[in-house]
Amino acid sequence: MEELSEEEQSDRINRLWDSGKLEAAAEAVLKCLGELKRPYLPEFEEKLLSFIEQECKAGD
Repeated sequence: MEELSEEEQSDRINRLWDSGKLEAAAEAVLKCLGELKRPYLPEFEEKLLSFIEQECKAGD
C-alpha cells in the first residue's frame, strides 16, 4: 500500500481530470477513487491510478 495524503490523491486525480484525455471507463475509476476517504490506496487501486496516469502520458 502506498501511503498518500488525501490531498496527494486528489492532486493526482485532478491532474488526470484536467488532462481532458480520459475515456468513460477511466472517468468512472477516478470518480470512485476520488470518493474514498482514506489516506492510502491498496495495491490494486494504486495500480489502476498509475495505469491511467501512464496512458494519459502516452497520449501526449
